[in-house]
Amino acid sequence: MIIGVPRETLLDEYRVALLPVGVEEFARHGHSVLVEAGAGLGSGISDHEYLAAGAELVTAEDLFARAELVIKVKEPQPPEWELLRPGQAIFTYFHFAANQPLVEAMIQRGVTCIAYETLVDQEGRLPLLTPMSEVAGRMSIQEGAKYLERPQMGRGILLAGVPGVAPAHITILGGGVVGANAAKIAAGFQADVTILDINMERLRYLDDIMPANVNMLYSDRQVIREQMPLADLVIGAVLIPGAKAPCLVSREELKLMKPGSVIIDVAIDQGGCIETSRPTSHSDPTYIEEGVLHYCVTNMPGAVGRTSTFALCNVTLPWALEIANRGVLDAARELNPILTAVNVHDGRIVNQAVADSYEMSYKPLFEE
Repeated sequence: MIIGVPRETLLDEYRVALLPVGVEEFARHGHSVLVEAGAGLGSGISDHEYLAAGAELVTAEDLFARAELVIKVKEPQPPEWELLRPGQAIFTYFHFAANQPLVEAMIQRGVTCIAYETLVDQEGRLPLLTPMSEVAGRMSIQEGAKYLERPQMGRGILLAGVPGVAPAHITILGGGVVGANAAKIAAGFQADVTILDINMERLRYLDDIMPANVNMLYSDRQVIREQMPLADLVIGAVLIPGAKAPCLVSREELKLMKPGSVIIDVAIDQGGCIETSRPTSHSDPTYIEEGVLHYCVTNMPGAVGRTSTFALCNVTLPWALEIANRGVLDAARELNPILTAVNVHDGRIVNQAVADSYEMSYKPLFEE
């Protein structure tokens, strides 16, 4: 199979979807790899390293014209849509539930869309989403600390406080991978941390492993309303795989927060969990609504491209090899995780959650 690894074109995206060692592995299995010139530079990987591993350096146009399986980090951007061709497979983060034009474009182009974020392993985990959730969760506290500073239009709060001055109060909406990693870093800053979740077993587990300055609360409307006036920093960390994130904080509830408080909505890739959230970029990351500073960057891990690239490629390469070795449809038939990852195929939606997000028709991949 011919594998294509394009340079990411999303603004401020510095990750790349394949390491040079991945090129070696594909070649060892009899596949050829096309890499767009400059694809790895944002992660500190030179074209020479890809050439030495056995890749062929090409232009974007040549890559999309020849590749049977395109491996990316972010969803195809509008200028790339016209380069896609029927029958081609794209393996990347799609986050379809937050982007209806992308869904419609992929249906129209007749490509097979294999989404990292909906690949579910035998234990029910999301192995291709986990490393980026870890990065984003940890970064959320790093960014929150920065934007709480007064020159950034924050309240002028130090997360840790100092002797005689209380630390910041951080409310984390969701106790999954993002929330747990955010809490871990926030706890290290000696902040006062509260995690909200609706899964009592998860809350019990987190209560066992988290330090004493992290508290767990069951999440309901009243608890969220009570947290808003207390919070200096709110982290949106909820996820429903493949579906749009639920709105947990309304504009009216946002008004309960103190002026200069900060929201980091990590769920923005799936539409965001705050009513006032809208996508931003690393170049223009924040805006203010109701006196509250919002940070809603859709590709947070892209800012730490080298760390994120290595973390992502560690988990995506084995699955990409399975797809290349077996072929897309046989891989989906034989490996349930691949089946769960296929969202669009041959002009139709084959993932229930994506279809439900837009009330569009759905048909299982292998249903006649």
